[in-house]
Amino acid sequence: MSFLSARLKAGLSQAEVGKALDVSAAAVCQWETGQTLPRTSLLRPIATLYGCTIDELLTPDAPES
Repeated sequence: MSFLSARLKAGLSQAEVGKALDVSAAAVCQWETGQTLPRTSLLRPIATLYGCTIDELLTPDAPES
């Protein structure tokens, strides 16, 4: 599951995630596009917010057939 698919599955906007985690929506966008990764201290709060595990969050999406 990618950061993008996890966020969409949780029904949250980038702005909502940014506000909940005290980061900018631009930072959330960068995680979703692979430009950067969140600080390790944010992984548990992100997974909790998205309703998934850290392992799920860091496992890439399977390619679509």
